[in-house]
Amino acid sequence: MHENSVLDGTVIYANGDFRRYGEAKVGLLTHGLQYGTGCFEGIRGYWSPRERELYLIQLREHYERLFISAKMLLMVPPLAVDELIETTIELCKRNAYETDVYVRPCLFKAAEDVGVRLHDVPSLFAIVPLPFTSYLDKSRGVRACVSSWRRADDTMAPPRAKITGVYVNSALAKSEAVGNGYDEAILLSYDGHVSEGSAENIFLVRRGVLYTPDPSQNILEGCTRRAVMEIAGDLGVEVVERAIDRGELYAADEIFFSGTAAGIAYVASVDKRVVGNGSIGPITRRVAETYERAVVGGEPRYASWLTTVYAKKTTASMTTTSATRAYVT
Repeated sequence: MHENSVLDGTVIYANGDFRRYGEAKVGLLTHGLQYGTGCFEGIRGYWSPRERELYLIQLREHYERLFISAKMLLMVPPLAVDELIETTIELCKRNAYETDVYVRPCLFKAAEDVGVRLHDVPSLFAIVPLPFTSYLDKSRGVRACVSSWRRADDTMAPPRAKITGVYVNSALAKSEAVGNGYDEAILLSYDGHVSEGSAENIFLVRRGVLYTPDPSQNILEGCTRRAVMEIAGDLGVEVVERAIDRGELYAADEIFFSGTAAGIAYVASVDKRVVGNGSIGPITRRVAETYERAVVGGEPRYASWLTTVYAKKTTASMTTTSATRAYVT
């Protein structure tokens, strides 16, 4: 958490220009605030003291997903993907970060009026970076519980999009879990299959095979999830996407969460049932250690995930992605 006084001096990008966080304001009747009509991304950057470099992770993939989320809300980001990448690099440079960071791009309906709709509402775009170390305590295993709240179904709102209003679903589950003495919630889909954590994808290991819910289970198709599947495949671990029953959580040899903010965090127990022997499992450990090396440039095979901030050139490819640059009105 960050107090506003700390963020006030942070350089952000808003309304088409670089400015201080404290100078960017929205009205109390802003449509995105009142109705949750916005979308966002979460992008991690990892600082390598040895290399004196800040690596932004899967920058292109996150911004491509932002365009998908925006389309569902009848919006278009004002910059093309390549321009968003360059703007994000410039933001981190202007803030002279020498620490791990979290970058939050957001696009939201900006009219200050009363009326629930998506059409005929202008939008605004901003990118806010901030120092960030960890989302979950990974010094010990996560104590998880199955939430009484079900994951938002695609018949209600598109869960594959990172829509601000939909995250009240996650907030309800997270606070329920913490209030009951757990660290994190696991949400089931409307028909009772395992979906995901409150802000993470979930994986489980059984007899050496890595399982994860398939996209039909109303999951967010996470960028880190994709990275985990790629790493596991390279390590020779079979990966299966399919529907997972609640009882399989209790029978699993290993369980872990993955997410941009969370990284990879192993689950020690579910509903007070110990997972494996309660410590990090061998497959989880191998995947996590590979990922942790990759995000600071220590795994050349995954160099395409990385965009450097202070080097003269970025590692990420810069193929042009066309986009409408005007705000949707």
